Amino acid sequence: MLRTTVDLDAIAHNVAYMKDVAAPARLMCVVKADAYGHGIERVAPVMEAAGADSFGVATLEEAVALRGVIPKAPIAAWLWDPKEDLTPALDAGIQIGIPSLEHARALIATGRRAEVFVLVETGMHRLGVDKHQWEETFALLRDVPTLTVLGLMSHFACADEPAHPHNDHQEAEFREALACARGVGLECLVNHLANSPAVLTRPSARFDQARVGVALYGLEPVAGRDHGLIPAMTWESSVLTVKPISQGESTSYGLTWTADSDRQLATVAVGYADGLPRAFQGALKVGLGGELYPQVGRVCMDQIVVDLGANERGVKPGDRAVIFGKGGMSATELAEAAGTIDYEIVCRPTGRTERFYREGDNNAQ
Repeated sequence: MLRTTVDLDAIAHNVAYMKDVAAPARLMCVVKADAYGHGIERVAPVMEAAGADSFGVATLEEAVALRGVIPKAPIAAWLWDPKEDLTPALDAGIQIGIPSLEHARALIATGRRAEVFVLVETGMHRLGVDKHQWEETFALLRDVPTLTVLGLMSHFACADEPAHPHNDHQEAEFREALACARGVGLECLVNHLANSPAVLTRPSARFDQARVGVALYGLEPVAGRDHGLIPAMTWESSVLTVKPISQGESTSYGLTWTADSDRQLATVAVGYADGLPRAFQGALKVGLGGELYPQVGRVCMDQIVVDLGANERGVKPGDRAVIFGKGGMSATELAEAAGTIDYEIVCRPTGRTERFYREGDNNAQ
């Protein structure tokens, strides 16, 4: 009844496009959070076939799970606790991100061989070795024969605003960190700063590897631009009932919406238990038969109500109801209406939602 459909051909198109734009830099495909809700088991092999040179995730647990899907390609992870057991990740050959001096010491204490990236603070003030500890951290890692420092990495705070002056500042800081690392004797052959919007708008920031996430799933990373990316996910349910409501009557919990004329309402099977937030009340327009109809009243645990007006198109129980994707609002349109970002929207479908895939003319679970 409630399903997401992921278009694998769209994923392949987006990967190939971003690889072409990023060239000659290598392409790291970011598949954290189960490939942004699209499913790593089916999506990652498609990305690899379409040209991915390596993969990135957040946690070590994600990385180990991905290794079971992608046996050979490099996989990097950078979100871990210095007290965490690194054995499964190191056994799987995961490249380890070093976000602080403490993390560097924790990895060295294992005595294990590893390839690492050093996260450097450049102005986002989240993860990354602080500037006053760059030289100490680089020198410490240089002197450990079991460790290979592949390069540096950092993250833009405002790359989706190409003209923001902080982008210049962060790129300059990254170049300074790279000079510092090489000055103490690290080669740093694979360095990455650019995320999806920076890859598309800031060629100088592509360095040796482009670390691309949201664009792979077809979401436009720069507001107001159109780079020809193809959204991969559609979330849909079905109409449970269609019933009349008279002028002056109200619907759903709290009776927060009142009909201003006689009309018809459709009840659709989706709610906050499935990942549609209660706070999205009034932001969503549901696609029914190619038309968009406003969701009205409170979002319930497993139902929403949709205003059909006079129901001139004859919407009936059992009809397909698109929450976002083909036939409905785009994830970006829903995000803008709800005051959030489309990254969150595609990660939302959960609960009773089943995931299906489309490739060529085939649909499969």
